[in-house]
Amino acid sequence: MRDQAAELRRLVAKKGPSSRIIAVTSGKGGVGKTNFAVNLALALRQMDYRVVLIDVDLGLANADIILGITPKYNLGHVMQGEKTLQEVIMEGPLGLKIISGGSGITELANLDGWRLEAFVSSFEQLNQEFDYVILDTGAGVHRAVMSFVLAATDIIVVTTPEPTAITDAYGLLKIIHQRAGHAKVRLVVNMAKSPAEAETVAERLNSVLREFVRWEVEYAGYILTESQVVRAIAAQQPILLSFPSSMASRSIKRIAGVLAGEEGASQPMGFRGFFARVSGFLHI
Repeated sequence: MRDQAAELRRLVAKKGPSSRIIAVTSGKGGVGKTNFAVNLALALRQMDYRVVLIDVDLGLANADIILGITPKYNLGHVMQGEKTLQEVIMEGPLGLKIISGGSGITELANLDGWRLEAFVSSFEQLNQEFDYVILDTGAGVHRAVMSFVLAATDIIVVTTPEPTAITDAYGLLKIIHQRAGHAKVRLVVNMAKSPAEAETVAERLNSVLREFVRWEVEYAGYILTESQVVRAIAAQQPILLSFPSSMASRSIKRIAGVLAGEEGASQPMGFRGFFARVSGFLHI
């Protein structure tokens, strides 16, 4: 295991142009994380950025459901040498590219040297093809989930005003702060009844973080509860496309604008650096 991690760290030296990798995550399920990730990716596409969405939610990979597409292949097929990366990339609305992680993503920890080199090298081209990589990760603090979250350059934690969601978001943020000092971390409050309620949630979280961790998370914005969100999900359509003038769509565009207007906490690492970190966290 450690030899494999050392090998991937060695491969990171072959570094080329870098994509900005943003992990969207949450402390618990049911907070609208995937819906936000999909629409954030589309909002960046609308700003003419080249974007790929990678669904690495091992338990409930459903970004394809929101987009109304059915993936035939996933990264597991690439890891096994059955398909090339280009063969598993699908095209969605607005030219958004989508890659399904599938359950095979956990096999990353078990790849031998040559398969590891082939897998990582296949991603090199993405550094040149995309400006943003949006990772829709799983919820919670499972090691496989956290390995992707902690390895990213930028991390967005999605929560809601519901008390258990706030508690779980705090636990997740505490781990991120302790183990991902390199990352720019932001908070998005979803399903809020009003901007004031969302701000209260953010301040409550930061109050506890300041007291116990001596740190606070950047508040990136909110998404209000409205019927159009439910209707868009039921229709298997991103709200940004089905209800572009809705409050939710405007909020997501505003958050995308914040991301595009700021640099990450560190220089984009590209896929070699990213997978080196993923491997390191998987083997801890």
